[in-house]
Amino acid sequence: MATVDHIEALKMKHASLEQAIDQENTRPHPDDDAICSLKKRKLMIKDQIARLSSSETSH
Repeated sequence: MATVDHIEALKMKHASLEQAIDQENTRPHPDDDAICSLKKRKLMIKDQIARLSSSETSH
């Protein structure tokens, strides 16, 4: 998979996690553990995007 395609796929996952966090926050009694887990996954994906983007621009 090309790096650009991989970055785009990660961006889609990141947006999906953002949507899941928003949905959980709108519930009457949000699950803080679930939100924390989603945010951690979102941050890991953001870090991957940053690493891949910086390696893409250095080539």
